[in-house]
Amino acid sequence: MQPHVIRAIHDWRMSWDDQQFAAQEAFTTAFPALTPAEKCQCFGPTLRWKKPGEGEGKVCLDDHGRATIEFEHVPKAAVGQAMKETWGANWFDEGPGGFAEAEPGSYHYEDEQTYSEYAFDVHDDGTVTFGIAYVKIDDIVTILDALERALAEHRED
Repeated sequence: MQPHVIRAIHDWRMSWDDQQFAAQEAFTTAFPALTPAEKCQCFGPTLRWKKPGEGEGKVCLDDHGRATIEFEHVPKAAVGQAMKETWGANWFDEGPGGFAEAEPGSYHYEDEQTYSEYAFDVHDDGTVTFGIAYVKIDDIVTILDALERALAEHRED
């Protein structure tokens, strides 16, 4: 390979690494409980969290600069508040009251334009397990911020 091409690839790689680091910083700023995972368990950098009474999960970056969030057993009221703030109610056919009032069951949406995937399982115990996959980093940061604020309000109650 020509030296100037090698330099260009190196420069691109350094920039890519900086972008991944900045994305992780944005994730942890929005949702401070996230910490680097010992194992990747995704296709790129992974952050994990676990907090009794609030749930657990991970946030990942893939090789295409897209983010995925997978959270388990998060209080339904907090998920409902965060989702309603971010997307409004009934975007996933969960009902006019949003996920905070949703009946137990599975709610899914696949965006054919962006290939993003959204899956929410509302449990009988008042928690939600959800995954939002292959979305822009700023979209994940937005939901993380809304969820952190919702959980903080419920901590105070």
